[in-house]
Amino acid sequence: MLTRIREVRKAKGLTLHDVAVRCAPPTTAQTIGRLETGTRTVSVGWLNRIAAALEVEAADLVTLPDRADLPVAAILGADGPAAPRKPMTLLAPTPGGAMVGIIVDVAQGDYRAGDALWADKLAPEDFGRALNRDVLAPRPVGRFAFGRLVATDDGRVQILPATPGARQVVIDAPWIAMVRQLVRSL
Repeated sequence: MLTRIREVRKAKGLTLHDVAVRCAPPTTAQTIGRLETGTRTVSVGWLNRIAAALEVEAADLVTLPDRADLPVAAILGADGPAAPRKPMTLLAPTPGGAMVGIIVDVAQGDYRAGDALWADKLAPEDFGRALNRDVLAPRPVGRFAFGRLVATDDGRVQILPATPGARQVVIDAPWIAMVRQLVRSL
């Protein structure tokens, strides 16, 4: 079976050790390396463990005949564009379990009109994961607050809006959505 474990790991900016520690139960970087290179057979169990550690679907770690992969033509580095040393592909964004989408209609902060934001929906006990990240939080009567999460305390969040000069918003939120991925058409 051809796997894409190394490609996915590198696309997420993780080391072999990072993935090994994230596995449940943890394993060694050497084992992950052997699974990546094919010197050790990848079972369905290993595929599921590594997928969970990388926060992707197990199907993202194997080459499937019915899925079109996007080949990497160049890598933009400090010395300019260069061809990859070996064939690489990009992962297409796929929605996870509790995700929501946000469409930017008018430019705000770092976001341009037409941007699509993919966000992970978090429960109050996980709000700390989103500190200093952009979030969407529900407000009463179908309204929302959007901006940088600057503080959280027992379900109460403090959000600094992306609009210059806007005042900080403090609200009780049953959930927040932390921006994970930006999709921008040029």
